[in-house]
Amino acid sequence: MQFTLTPHAPIAAGHEEIQFRLKAAVPVLLDFREGGVTSVSVNKNGTDVQLANGHLELPADLLQPGLNTVNIEFSAPVAPASKAITRFEDKDDNSEYLYTLFVPMDASMAFPCFDQPDIKGRFRLELTAPENWTAISNTAAVRNTTAGPGLKLTSFAETRPISTYLFAFAAGPFRKIESAGLPSLYVRSSKLQKAQEEAVEVQQITAQGIRYLANYFAQPFPFPKYDMVMIPGFAYGGMEHAGATFLREESILFRTAPTHSDHLNRDILLLHELTHQWFGDLTTMRWFDDLWLKEGFAQYMAYQALADLKPDENIWKRFYQAIKPAAYGIDATPGTTPIYQDILNLKDAKSAYGAIVYSKAPGVIKQLAYVLGDEKFRDGLRLYLKEHAYANAEWNDLVHSFERVSGKSLEDWASVWIRRRGMPQVDVDWSCGAQGRIDHFLLKQRDVLNEGGIWPIAMQVLLHYQDGNDLRLRAQLESAQSSLQEAVGKPCPQYVFANDQDYAYGRFLLDPASQKVVMEQMGSISDVFRRTLLWGSLWDAVREAQLAPREYIDLSLRLLPAEKDEALAQNLIGRTTAALHRYVTPELRRQFVPKAEAQASDLMLHSPEQDLRIIWFRALRGIAETEPGRAQLKDLLSGKLSVPGVTLRPLDRWTLVEALMALNDPEAEAIYAAEKKRDNTGDGQKYAYMAEAARPQSATKQEYFKDYLHNSSRPEDWVEQSLGAFNYWNQSELTYPYLQPALDALPQMKRERKIFFVLGWLGAFIGGQQSAAAQKEVHDFLQTASLDKDLQLKILEISDELNRTVRIKEKYK
Repeated sequence: MQFTLTPHAPIAAGHEEIQFRLKAAVPVLLDFREGGVTSVSVNKNGTDVQLANGHLELPADLLQPGLNTVNIEFSAPVAPASKAITRFEDKDDNSEYLYTLFVPMDASMAFPCFDQPDIKGRFRLELTAPENWTAISNTAAVRNTTAGPGLKLTSFAETRPISTYLFAFAAGPFRKIESAGLPSLYVRSSKLQKAQEEAVEVQQITAQGIRYLANYFAQPFPFPKYDMVMIPGFAYGGMEHAGATFLREESILFRTAPTHSDHLNRDILLLHELTHQWFGDLTTMRWFDDLWLKEGFAQYMAYQALADLKPDENIWKRFYQAIKPAAYGIDATPGTTPIYQDILNLKDAKSAYGAIVYSKAPGVIKQLAYVLGDEKFRDGLRLYLKEHAYANAEWNDLVHSFERVSGKSLEDWASVWIRRRGMPQVDVDWSCGAQGRIDHFLLKQRDVLNEGGIWPIAMQVLLHYQDGNDLRLRAQLESAQSSLQEAVGKPCPQYVFANDQDYAYGRFLLDPASQKVVMEQMGSISDVFRRTLLWGSLWDAVREAQLAPREYIDLSLRLLPAEKDEALAQNLIGRTTAALHRYVTPELRRQFVPKAEAQASDLMLHSPEQDLRIIWFRALRGIAETEPGRAQLKDLLSGKLSVPGVTLRPLDRWTLVEALMALNDPEAEAIYAAEKKRDNTGDGQKYAYMAEAARPQSATKQEYFKDYLHNSSRPEDWVEQSLGAFNYWNQSELTYPYLQPALDALPQMKRERKIFFVLGWLGAFIGGQQSAAAQKEVHDFLQTASLDKDLQLKILEISDELNRTVRIKEKYK
């Protein structure tokens, strides 16, 4: 493969030679779309092959059994958005960067190929580019030669067998950060100094991860080298190209003042992408219906690795916080899908991406590890990777590996958890007799979607006693209900929780007696993991309209000042803010907000830990709406007020501006203009675009929506960054007219944008609404619009929160 990369050009010229073997001389289709073809030769015979319907058809009469060689001259589009080869223009130094992103089906936008994961190939790449550019690809550059005035030809070593979506290159004036014995890190020139401050931490956790995973999998790192390339405005947190992971620059170089949790989340991202070098790149799913085989395991193993590398960090608590709410959130909706999805055509592969594979799959994998035991689980993974190295596999191959090492039959377990959609709700029915002993203890499960599902569930049940001598009982539930005989006869506990340590997957609400005690004792529960799980159960009760939002807000505001766990405090603040903005009446919100503002301000200034001061700064920014609250936001911007020990970063400042704009503060426009003048960097221009979207004016909304739909030069990350501001929580009436047009635009968004964009689009426009009228409009659209199944499910998924909002408001009005 040869590409010529020309600055600012709308296309990249290319040449490729493809070799493949055939069992018989039959017509062969190559995938290629949106590009142009100049010439094609098959086995040295020129042919007039026409590009049609995204394919080049090679005629049978030019092909032969055995080895065939095809040469193609072609061109591929290059653009700031919506193309497989993306251009980024750095506004800070006017430099240009090009990079590829092919997952799941966009390699065929860049070059003719067999674009499916189960046809692996060895790639040999040559790039011609300006001489001051650095080129990075899956393998190391083996030679650089002059290719003409001001041009350089970079040749790369041949790859090991990889799928098309794992092939990649990036080029531009990148700077390489090297440290002895550590993976290399590439960054654009204008961010070199900032990257050098973060590089060692990033490189060290990656190097530690390589050693840990190679040992855990009993499989050495599977590729000749491992580089990390920071890509500005990258569509995802990262992409695991074999030997060259691309990382979203903003995920590595923090744009806001970071907390300890932010650093750990970055570790998880790095380890997730690293794990893919084994799970996904070495052994690849045969088809995208098994996407979870790479994403679910990469996510689970990232936490497994970090738990070993940083044993004092309570990583499995963080797993629950980061993974389970998103999984339960979608699995409780009629828009959910099984982990295994039927993907009939590669064009449908985008539909497989979402919380099911990234959150439910790792949650179910944790349950599997609990069922098998850590050693058998590890040995099953080792066998699977060994037997499918540099090849492809299906989910039943993995299940069979687990069965062989454990001696357990997992066919029924896997069929239920992998092929059935939805989840169970597990309830506990217990009581105590006159002697102060448990006289009955039932575990019950029901399908939250009321589709009749029954799941095999292994869990650890907690019985809490006042003296602290708690009991933990392992329980197995494989029917609609089962008595936990080990609990009968035990002393009567103060409360019961059925998913201690979060081994099981499902919704676990507290029974009424336990909920009452937990709410009374929450402030004295010392174990932070347990506290986190119980707070999560209370929030689930709010969302199920079984606990009044007012009670949750009151309890949260009362206990938050004493909460020292930064990650849990941040969770509680986020949920309390959501309840204030969505679930309670405006009158009740106005009662709570002054107290919440004062609390956030006080803790922002006086919390003993810097991390806590940062999250309380974020809390104030999110909660403030009164005149005194807005005054504090303005004082933070002007410097009259500061967060002790914390320097606000550009995005911190711009989100303050965004809030003032959205709240229609009298000084907001002047503050916006001043900040725009103060920060004219490339990032500053993007953040200004974000903040202006919050302006509560019809003309602004109209201008932005037109830009979203019709400005093909607008970078996708700019649009993503602005959607929440456009649909700010207090502007539902103003943005309601755009709900229907946003729904109408869904096919265009799916066709033109990257994998996760549609969910973000829906989350902003449907999530920005709270009324029964909006709920009806979404419902009517689903009934009348002609949509593919994937888009229907995504609307059902995202509209669930709107449905809950309307239901909760109605019940507790």
